[in-house]
Amino acid sequence: MAINRYQTFHLSINFYNPKKMVFIPSVPQEDLSDTILMVHKPSGWTSFDVVKKIRCALKIKKIGHAGTLDPLATGLLLLCTGRSTKKISSLQELHKVYTGHIVLGKTTPSMDLETDFDSHCSYNHIDKEMIEAAAATFVGTIDQIPPIYSAVKVKGARAYALARKGDTPELKPRSIVIHSFSVFDINLPFIAFELVCSKGTYVRSLAHDLGKKLGVGAYLHTLCRTQIGDYCLDHAWSIETLLQHHAINSPLSLQ
Repeated sequence: MAINRYQTFHLSINFYNPKKMVFIPSVPQEDLSDTILMVHKPSGWTSFDVVKKIRCALKIKKIGHAGTLDPLATGLLLLCTGRSTKKISSLQELHKVYTGHIVLGKTTPSMDLETDFDSHCSYNHIDKEMIEAAAATFVGTIDQIPPIYSAVKVKGARAYALARKGDTPELKPRSIVIHSFSVFDINLPFIAFELVCSKGTYVRSLAHDLGKKLGVGAYLHTLCRTQIGDYCLDHAWSIETLLQHHAINSPLSLQ
C-alpha cells in the first residue's frame, strides 16, 4: 500500500499515524505530537539541514529523520516528530528503493561527485550484456565496504573527517541485502539503474564495486531515493511547499 500525502482537507498537512497504519486527512494543528512527514530532500542539503529547517520554521521541539541521504542525493526523507521519534528505528529497517546514474571509466575518492576524479579508463569494450551480468552478481546477501567519505566511525572519528585530512581509514565490510539491481537504460558511459536494498547499503560503494567488477572503474553520478517501505517520493512534500503551507496557515507547535 503506497502512502499518499494528497488526501487533504482545507489545506491541512497530511500526517501518517503509525499506530493505525492509515492516513489521517485532517489533524487539528494543536495536536501534531505523533507525526511522520514525508519530505523531498533537494541536492546540496544534508539530512540534518532539512531537520533543522523544518524544526525552526514549524517550531517543532522534537524531530529527527529516519535514514540519512548523502548531500548530493535527492529523494525521500522521513521526518518523525514528538512520540513518533520512537518509530525511527523500525522505519530504518524498511527496504529502500533508489534510482540513479552510474558513470563508467572514471573514479573519485568519495565514489560520487563530492571529490575530483582520480582515475580514467577506456570503457569502449563494455557492452550491455557485460553490465547486466556484472550487476546480477551483487543481488542477494553480500559484504560491502562503506566509502571512506562516510559517517562511519573509525576509532571514535568519522571516516569522512579522516579522509578530508588525507588519511585512508580502514573500514570493515558490512553485511547488506540487495533485493534487486536493475539496469534499465545504457548510454555509455552512463548507466541508469533501479535498486532495492536493505538498511545500511551504500549506493556509492555499489557503483564503485560495479566499475571494479567490469575492470574500468565507476562512480555514482546521481541518486534519488524513491521509496522507503510503503512511503513513496511521489507523495512527499517539497521543503518549499511545506513552508509555504505553514506561512498560509497558523503556526504549528509540537511538543
